[in-house]
Amino acid sequence: MSETINIYCDESCHLLNDNHKVMTLGALHCPITKREEVSHRLREIKKRYNIPNSTEIKWSKVSPAKALFYLDWIDYFFDDDDLGFRGVVIPDKSLLNHEHYNQTHDDWYYKMLFTLISLLLKPENKYRIYIDIKDTHSAEKAKKLHEVLCNNAFDFDQTIIERVQPIRSHETELLQLCDLIMGAIGYNYRNLASSPAKLRLVDRIKERSQLSLKFNTLPQANKLNLLIWKAGGN
Repeated sequence: MSETINIYCDESCHLLNDNHKVMTLGALHCPITKREEVSHRLREIKKRYNIPNSTEIKWSKVSPAKALFYLDWIDYFFDDDDLGFRGVVIPDKSLLNHEHYNQTHDDWYYKMLFTLISLLLKPENKYRIYIDIKDTHSAEKAKKLHEVLCNNAFDFDQTIIERVQPIRSHETELLQLCDLIMGAIGYNYRNLASSPAKLRLVDRIKERSQLSLKFNTLPQANKLNLLIWKAGGN
């Protein structure tokens, strides 16, 4: 049976010269019919910890004072069968050779977004894709990504991939949840350990997923799907 799936996408350290070797991308997916229920449940958890609905949840804000709240959000993700996550980790951007592949960094960036999303697309379903607004070029990025995804899927009338739309992360808890999981994966891959609260979240994700978060999962993994992308085919 056909259904419409919402995909919420985020990325971290995607600029070429930002002094961060590791880049991460994340995509949280959820049937559109479950979107309101999931958002409501995530807001209920906020309320339980006296966190206003308007508060934006981000990996960078994780602190010991709200550690139990963040753990509850992670547990909700694993407990809800309607939610899934795909992540792509680029271990070292300094190894990129754009000149050899006759591409700009922007060209490669779209290839990475395509790599992130394309595995999630099935021709029997319809998709609405939302990307986090990073800068004034977000609308152009959304239009370009829509074209690339549709062309690859032979979806020239855009009946499968209905939209690719930039949104602000404070507008939806689902994008905030994506940021949280993606942040944990990046933190783990960088072997960071400065925050005990963040380490607790990483450990909870490892425990619930039974993954080290350092290696590829099977391509068909649905709950937590991970690709460690290697330079050389860029």
